[in-house]
Amino acid sequence: MLAHLLERLALAVLLVGGVGMMMSVFLGVADIVGTQLLHVPVPGPFEITESTMVLIVFGALAYAQIRRAHIRVELIYTHVGPHTQALMDVFADVAALTFFGLMLWQATMEAQYSYQIGEATVGLIRFPLYPARIILAAGTGLLVLRLVLDLIIDSRRVFTGEPPEPLEPSLPELRSGGPD
Repeated sequence: MLAHLLERLALAVLLVGGVGMMMSVFLGVADIVGTQLLHVPVPGPFEITESTMVLIVFGALAYAQIRRAHIRVELIYTHVGPHTQALMDVFADVAALTFFGLMLWQATMEAQYSYQIGEATVGLIRFPLYPARIILAAGTGLLVLRLVLDLIIDSRRVFTGEPPEPLEPSLPELRSGGPD
């Protein structure tokens, strides 16, 4: 139940990040066309793109963890049994939880401080920075929740010796009917 809810939430955040990316692309193109052809730049594209980058990156972290798509070196992993793979996964989960737990703590404090002081960019358009800081903390929090769930699953695998569950097909595989 929790895993399904986290997956739905992570997918929603990922899709919002995709919309943010499209917005950044269109804004960048409009600024280039406006500056180069019409000699009228679009005000604020840097500030808006800067904030949407946080949404794009931190919105995708939890979904990548659900898919187990983060970069890992499988030189040894694929040549050991399920029990050792589970131990390696537990170690990776604990390391990631430590790193992202500390990041969540600091991101939360930064978001609160940014909101309290009304932090905004310095430029032609004063764009508030606290929404991006809140998104960073929320995306990291979602990843931490998923890492806790993965730690529980992988710890269970250490004792049962079960192999990792095969991943469900990704979105492009679903559309095409199978892997390429």
